[in-house]
Amino acid sequence: MTFAEGYKIRDESATHFVTFTVVDWVDAFSRRIYKDVLVDSLRFCQNKKGLVVNAYVIMTNHAHLILSARDGNLSDIIRDLKKYTSRVIIETIKNEPESRKTWMLHQFAYHASKHSRNDQYQFWTHDNHPEEVFTEDFFRQKLRYIHENPVRAGYVFRPEDYIYSSAAQYSGLKDYVFEVTLVRRRAQVVRDHLHNAS
Repeated sequence: MTFAEGYKIRDESATHFVTFTVVDWVDAFSRRIYKDVLVDSLRFCQNKKGLVVNAYVIMTNHAHLILSARDGNLSDIIRDLKKYTSRVIIETIKNEPESRKTWMLHQFAYHASKHSRNDQYQFWTHDNHPEEVFTEDFFRQKLRYIHENPVRAGYVFRPEDYIYSSAAQYSGLKDYVFEVTLVRRRAQVVRDHLHNAS
């Protein structure tokens, strides 16, 4: 088995930990307007396509998520979500007063030119590095990793203080940007972890 074959969704009905990465690690999500495009798209996929989001964090140049699909079509949903968000974010970059516009579009055009399946621009890398969530321990490990990303990056002291993350909802707070589907049995374990870490 090659490295590329090691990371692909084999069971479309299973829960997966995935990572969406912006090409060249461009810090597009340092702007809230682009993060909101991703959040709105996730919400649409929840409501219209049967996407189940159990956890997420949006960092400046990537997002980590724990996802599944009610209809067993997770790859299709991810593909459509990335295609749509890529198009909308590129259009937003073009139309907003973005100081990095010329540089960002150059980077996205450069990466698009490297692959025949791309359009004029490529925003996301093609790989999602999916890992199937087999066990309770693996879920807790990935959930902790997701929620502690902003702490490790020095953005916040506590995971639940980062707005674009599911940590606030898992720790029982009422204010959060995007509602995830809590895994009830796991939620108490995570709340205990978050409070012990504070």
